Order: sequence, then C-alpha cells, then structure tokens
Amino acid sequence: MSVSSSILAELLPPDSGEWVPVTGGESGASVVYDCVQQRYAKVVASLVPELAAERDRIVWLNETGIPGAALLDWRESDAGACLVTRAVPGVPANRLDAPALQRVWPSVVATVQAVHALATDRCPFDRGLEQMMPLARASVAEGRVIVGFLPEAVQHTPPAQILEQIEGELPDRLAQERAQLVVCHGDLCLPNILVDPSTDQVNALIDLGRFGTADPYADIALLLATARDTWPDEETARRADQDFAEKYGTELDPERQDFYLRLDPLTW
Repeated sequence: MSVSSSILAELLPPDSGEWVPVTGGESGASVVYDCVQQRYAKVVASLVPELAAERDRIVWLNETGIPGAALLDWRESDAGACLVTRAVPGVPANRLDAPALQRVWPSVVATVQAVHALATDRCPFDRGLEQMMPLARASVAEGRVIVGFLPEAVQHTPPAQILEQIEGELPDRLAQERAQLVVCHGDLCLPNILVDPSTDQVNALIDLGRFGTADPYADIALLLATARDTWPDEETARRADQDFAEKYGTELDPERQDFYLRLDPLTW
C-alpha cells in the first residue's frame, strides 16, 4: 500500500521537482520520479529504520567503485522518511530480450564478481543466514509468505514444511557460508540491474536494502533463476548458467541454488 499524498507532500524535497508515481511498494513504500531533475524518491510512512539502512548501503557502495545510484537527499520527520537518489541511465535487465541479455551477460557476471570481491571485513552490513532465518521464521509463523515467489516445484508445499526442510539443511549451509563469505547484493534479480543496451554494459545496481555479507549463492541463485524468465528454452538457460559459472570461476552447486531459492521468498 502506497503512502498518502499528504505524506508525500511533506517528505518530498520542497523544490520545483515534477514528481510522478513509478510504483507502490509492497511494504508501504511509494516510489516517485522527478522527470525535471532526473531523480527518484522512495517514501515510507513506517519502516523508517529499513529505509535508513538502505541509505547507508547506498553511501557505502558509492565509495567502492561499484556502479550504483548516488544519494542526493535524506528527509525524515514524524510522518516518515524520504530517500532521494540520482536516476541512472539505462533499463532494467529484465526488459531485455534474450539476444540483448546474452550480449550484456559478460558485464553482469563481471559486476557480480566485483561485488563479491569486496573485502568482507570492511563491509558493515550482514545479510547472512543468522539474519535471514529469523525473518523466515516470522514470515511463516505470521502467514505472510507469498506463494507466487516460491519455486514452482514447491508452490503447493505448505510454507511451514519448506521452513522445516530449510532448518534441516541449515548446519551445512552455515558452514558453507563461513567458508565462502562474500559481500552480496542480496536481491540480485534482473530488475535490480540497470544496463545500457547500446554498450552492453551494467550501469548500476539498485535496491540495496538487503545488501551485506552472505553466501555467494544468495546472489547467484536469484540471478540465474530470474534470467530463466528471459531465456527462450531450457537449453539456452543451461548454457547461460554454464557461461556464468565459467566467467565467474566456479562450479555451480544445484543444492545451494535450490536452498536459497526456497529461503528467499520466506524472508519478505
């Protein structure tokens, strides 16, 4: 549900911007775009700490050299908070057709590598399993799981049963996370990767609210799964997965991919 127009009027910068709605956030946020000054604003009436955490992640990422949207303004009052960022040229990668996504795929892989190569001991944000599991337990207990976000194979499985399976795998996944901890985007789906189709390059990573240290498969699983919506058939998808693995420098672990694809939908 979007915030009210009165809250938007109070929290948006008091200048000559021409703000138009972009989308209503699923958790009470509104996103608007200023076509004059080319900037975005995300406004919340509640969840101010979460939006402030996203602000801090944007600032931190901007200092690493990884492409992202620059922070322009932060406004906070008793009514809520407003995060303003510079618009980045480009289109979300999910809007590309398969040939265009194939052309930009090397830049996508290189960007993921660059994020995962950041020093974990310098990243102040934690998005590991010890942070994720309480969210999953609460979401299941409160009946908030969105079934459509789950992998198709388990959409008819009760969320409580999915969580029980995840809990059973947790000791092994925690050990893998400790052994291969990296800095992750945390929500690395194609819509959060802005690309320039004219250069076949990634221009920015956006929506950093879940950014932090985690198992690399927290990113890899979601990226490859969402790319499957673009690839025309399973053979093309498997080739793209293999191309990712070769360029990234890993051998894909289907069990870890499946674990994070089941876990992620339980954490919203």
